[in-house]
Amino acid sequence: MPRVARVRSVVVDCPDPRALARFYAEIVGGEPESEDADWVVLQVPDGPRLAFQRSEGHTPPEWPRSDRNAQQFHLDLDAGATWDEVDQVEKRVLNLGARLLKREEGDEDFRVYADPAGHPFCLCVIPGD
Repeated sequence: MPRVARVRSVVVDCPDPRALARFYAEIVGGEPESEDADWVVLQVPDGPRLAFQRSEGHTPPEWPRSDRNAQQFHLDLDAGATWDEVDQVEKRVLNLGARLLKREEGDEDFRVYADPAGHPFCLCVIPGD
């Protein structure tokens, strides 16, 4: 099917765009660029452009609810080929201010965290061939 448009940005509402952009820059790379205090852009190296916009009265999503104030969106981040590698990334994101929401390693290939503004994101293990 022919493309109608291409994705320019994934935009995240939050109370402090600069702080949240710095949080994600520490995880995925890039340097936050601020047009003003209400809008900050992070160009992820070899990835999408993330934009963070101030939302006064921002209410964080409640994961895993599906009724009221559901997750809204989440990011899946490849964090390593083994759980040992993911463990190392987990330590870093927790030190940066993330909060663990779900850590089960059974059949699942991910762990769920909340960023400092409360948005869920996943650290995923990339199984080897």
